Amino acid sequence: MGDIRPGPPQLRPGRALAHTTGASGSGSPHRSDGHAPQTPRGARRSGPDGRPGTTPPVPGRPTSFLGLSLLLGLPALLFGLITWQVVADGPLLRLDERVSRALLHPDRAGELLADLGNIQVAVPVLAVALAYVALRARRTGTHRWWAAPLAAAVLMALVPALIIPLKELTGRHGTHVMPPGPGYYPSGHTATAAVAYGSATLLLLPWLRTVWARRTLVALCALAVLGVSFGLVRRGYHWPLDVVASWFLCAVLLGALWLFLSRRSPDRQPPPSPSAERP
Repeated sequence: MGDIRPGPPQLRPGRALAHTTGASGSGSPHRSDGHAPQTPRGARRSGPDGRPGTTPPVPGRPTSFLGLSLLLGLPALLFGLITWQVVADGPLLRLDERVSRALLHPDRAGELLADLGNIQVAVPVLAVALAYVALRARRTGTHRWWAAPLAAAVLMALVPALIIPLKELTGRHGTHVMPPGPGYYPSGHTATAAVAYGSATLLLLPWLRTVWARRTLVALCALAVLGVSFGLVRRGYHWPLDVVASWFLCAVLLGALWLFLSRRSPDRQPPPSPSAERP
């Protein structure tokens, strides 16, 4: 469609150019080639393929950078802040102890909730999700069908590789209901539950057809992680900050997995056959 706004006439395809650029008295009678264009359309630079570029704000790097900062940078910063408070015995620990005393009430319910973060419970759930997604992706002819399940499995293996050294470095002692000794920060049960249930959710979401099913899955994942977290604090297995720090650490890990899966989203469709590409 032509430009319906008032302004200088536009050159149309097929019209011969009987002048050279910048020649005096040639081209459009309303403007010379030596002046900057006055319309927004003319002021835009063309893209790599010659088409007009987009007007600011340009979606892409600035928005992506902000998204990455919120997705990965903010939880990493908060995790570092809590870790610093734990190592330096900062004032945040006084608040942590008061919250722990208010929530501490060892009972059977808290113990059962905390058990949802056991490796014997969370990892088999993830394994079932990995097998299901791998089978579905292979049946539909997905290119590199094994990549997403493998990434989630590697992420799960990274949990003890990160948590154990952090426990050794921080050396935080447990609550008064736990045996004396260091090694309680951050919470390994919380990290196991968050990564196992979170990874399973991220893998299964693209294969669910309805919005209701996806929302239900996300809600169940959140309830499971929150249940484990509450059970650990209520039973006295961990301080509240041990649990919250694991949330932020796992937010970074799951955010990285989400970025990897989102970049592979076009590969979930079966590759086109050679006959389909013929004109």
